[in-house]
Amino acid sequence: MTPIRSRLCLCVPILALACVSTVCLPHGWAQAPKVSAERADAPYTRSEAMIPARDGVKLHVVILRPTGSESRGEPLPFLITRTPYGVDGASEKRVNGSKPELAASGYIFVFCDIRGRYKSEGQFVMNRPIVPHLAPTDVDETTDTRDTVDWVLKNVPNNSGKAGVLGVSYPGFLAMMAGIDAHPAVKAVSPQAPMTDVWMGDDFFHNGAFRETYGFDYVQELEAQKTDGTVDMKGDMYDFFLKNGNFAGAAATAGMTNLPTAKMFLDQPAYTKFWQDMAVEKRLTKVEVPTLEVGGWWDQEDMWGTQAEYEALKPHDKKGEVFMVLGPWNHGGWAGPGQTLGSNFGSQDFGEPTGTEYRKTIEAPFFEKYLKGRPGYDLKDVASFRTGVNKWMRYDAWPPHKGFKEENLYLLPAQNLSRVEAADKTVVAATYVADPADPVPYRNRPIQSTYGDGSKWRTWLVEDQRFVDARKDLAKFSTPVLDKPVTVTGDVKADLFAATTGSDADWIVKLIDVAPDGTQTMIVDEIFRGRYRKSFESPEPIVPGKIEEYKWSLHGADHTFLKGHKIMVEVQSSWFPLYDRNPQTFVPNIMSAPADAYKKATVSLYAGSHLEIAVAD
Repeated sequence: MTPIRSRLCLCVPILALACVSTVCLPHGWAQAPKVSAERADAPYTRSEAMIPARDGVKLHVVILRPTGSESRGEPLPFLITRTPYGVDGASEKRVNGSKPELAASGYIFVFCDIRGRYKSEGQFVMNRPIVPHLAPTDVDETTDTRDTVDWVLKNVPNNSGKAGVLGVSYPGFLAMMAGIDAHPAVKAVSPQAPMTDVWMGDDFFHNGAFRETYGFDYVQELEAQKTDGTVDMKGDMYDFFLKNGNFAGAAATAGMTNLPTAKMFLDQPAYTKFWQDMAVEKRLTKVEVPTLEVGGWWDQEDMWGTQAEYEALKPHDKKGEVFMVLGPWNHGGWAGPGQTLGSNFGSQDFGEPTGTEYRKTIEAPFFEKYLKGRPGYDLKDVASFRTGVNKWMRYDAWPPHKGFKEENLYLLPAQNLSRVEAADKTVVAATYVADPADPVPYRNRPIQSTYGDGSKWRTWLVEDQRFVDARKDLAKFSTPVLDKPVTVTGDVKADLFAATTGSDADWIVKLIDVAPDGTQTMIVDEIFRGRYRKSFESPEPIVPGKIEEYKWSLHGADHTFLKGHKIMVEVQSSWFPLYDRNPQTFVPNIMSAPADAYKKATVSLYAGSHLEIAVAD
């Protein structure tokens, strides 16, 4: 959901491990469409229009087409991106910089301000839900997409009658909207890091835990103004949120309590119909157009959506037209004007840049195939960049099964992490005291506003986790030094058997690669809010002292823990202020929890606790 101006200057995070330094391309990897040198900086002509939607609202678009293509009689397909972040910056330089292969091949690029944003008329609604289309006034992002496609087909001369839609983040959500009730002219869509379900696993909540800093900043950017000026509180947000007690206090201080989405945060923190109606994956009951999902292993905003949409669509894929790419990137780290992202991070060098590689070998051939009928696209299902050994892999399914076996990593006493389960699973493996007055920070302090000056938001997922080593309010479990590589591929699940002296709790589990020099890099990680262990719609208190099971996904990984490294699992009960503090006393609404509800709790983890993984044979 990063605004375009911010997303285009990302530095991609790559694992800071002592790994192989070259990128390995499997035999048969798709080659980019051949482009002549003189078209490397293809000239484009720019125009603007206001497109009437079916309810009379006019939508602003910028159109870029190859200069002279009308007079040369070249019918070209459209590539459409719809966004809430403003399209005035759309230019020849931008398309040549961000999509050089596609720009050189020749497309009519259409950039659209969505309803209620920048120069488009109407009312903006965050992640506008799909509604029944019974009257002209029944509009959503699917209808606005259809109306946009209709208009350009009829009013932009010499087009081929075909369109593709793509976008990253919020525009990724909009790209998926183009694949639902799709216009017949839409022949391919590529949702990239798409917002999919903002309560279940994307921007605003993860398994019921509220993403406080992100929700606080982003809602102000999109709903307090028609443009998206940066919110910068100019201080350590750890101190700010701690001082304000709960989200209600922070929102009041910022004067944002009446913003539409902020009101829903405050009034409906559970998985109510409001949030369920916004969820995209439940709408993906058939494959209407070829779909290329793209995501990054260290996406700090929308890593979940890519995998969730693929999982929802793939069972309905009768023609083999649903694909997924997962690479060593942060949010949008594979895209950007003039960027060759993915080549290095810190001292780590991947050789050929993985972002450029993806564009050349997958993205461009995908659209060339489905919009121009050209050969060269040979991805059968999933392309995954295996970190640790740093090479691209291809799989016939995700998660892959052939060549892998399921195993458990058990959390045992004395900080041991083992593939062998304990003889007595009821033995306490570890205890710690979680204090809401001193929550565990999620990144090194000071913690700036999400997009504020000097913010480390974009790369926090690859920060060395040793910054919390001295803390006593978490538990660590580690293997001995590995005598041979261990490759973990597919969905990683946490299955904790735990008790707390409180009546509510948060559980955070991190799977970490510990390098020989001690560097600790997270591979997968996720939070679960204990009150939702039985139902996301109807939270219940935890019985103090009762051992209960908490099971949830840490999402996908494709990583090799090298010989000489260690595998570590870390468990904690706060991740602040990325997530709001759990008071550890059950209250009806954590957003407005009173100060006296925030109490210390003693957490006990039992030896039956484990991670479910799939390991290469």
